[in-house]
Amino acid sequence: MISSRNISRRQWGEWLTAYAFLLPSFIVLSVFIYYPVVYAFGLSFQRWRLLRGPAAFIGLGNYEFLFSSEEFWQALWNTFYFALGSIPTGMAVALLIALLLNRPLRGLALYRTAYFVPTITSLVAVSVVWMWIYHPDVGLMNYFLQSVGLPGVRWLNEPGSAMPALILLGIWRGMGYNVIIYLAGLQNIPQHLYEAAQIDGANRWQLFRYITWPMLTPTSFLILIVAVINSFQSFTQVHVMTQGGPLGSTTVIVYYLYQQAFQQFNMGYGSAIAMVLFGIILILTLIQTKMLGSRVHYQ
Repeated sequence: MISSRNISRRQWGEWLTAYAFLLPSFIVLSVFIYYPVVYAFGLSFQRWRLLRGPAAFIGLGNYEFLFSSEEFWQALWNTFYFALGSIPTGMAVALLIALLLNRPLRGLALYRTAYFVPTITSLVAVSVVWMWIYHPDVGLMNYFLQSVGLPGVRWLNEPGSAMPALILLGIWRGMGYNVIIYLAGLQNIPQHLYEAAQIDGANRWQLFRYITWPMLTPTSFLILIVAVINSFQSFTQVHVMTQGGPLGSTTVIVYYLYQQAFQQFNMGYGSAIAMVLFGIILILTLIQTKMLGSRVHYQ
């Protein structure tokens, strides 16, 4: 018979073993995630220009300047513009492709691999390739437009077309990831639901409307939250392709943070931008969870 003292010792041993395995991850997270976040929060209340003297506490000065800055509001609008332009369209296209790839087709593995390749390709390399596609003189995009009698566009050099060009790249880049997630969701739908509905005379649209879409709501909810977070953290394609231009039309909030913190070395102000960005993403995630979480259909 095992005494309570022996059980307690065994439990303590299991707990210590578990914490020993968790300790390396906790140390890494503390050094590279938790401590920088806390340090940046404290730095957001200080005026500190790197290599230009010590930091000075100014309270909410950085935040007051931030919310009165036209550049910040333009960057925030550009970020919402990018998110609203890329997320709904990207999800709809990914779902359509996933529905097609979920059917028995010859060479199906090749199609699935082809759609996932952009996801695992370096975004810097992808951005360079798309700069060539958008080139006003020798780019593929203008070649197709001119082949059907439409005038060419200076895609990355005009304020009205630069952000749509980045949105198109964002949709293409994120499609593979979304397609794979939707495919996993589609393959988890029990087939007997379709069989029962077909016996009752349901057509294809009714099968999608009353079975496929409700059963995919957890998948769509996951993709939506991840896509919103990724959209608000977009940086690489802006840095490589437009540097925030022309006329600030593609300066998203993370690129604005980069300009302030690492080009102008205004670290305190940059930290305030980072804290506001963190707050925006947190609020949007909570709103999505509150408004859409109750509508998600779990099995």
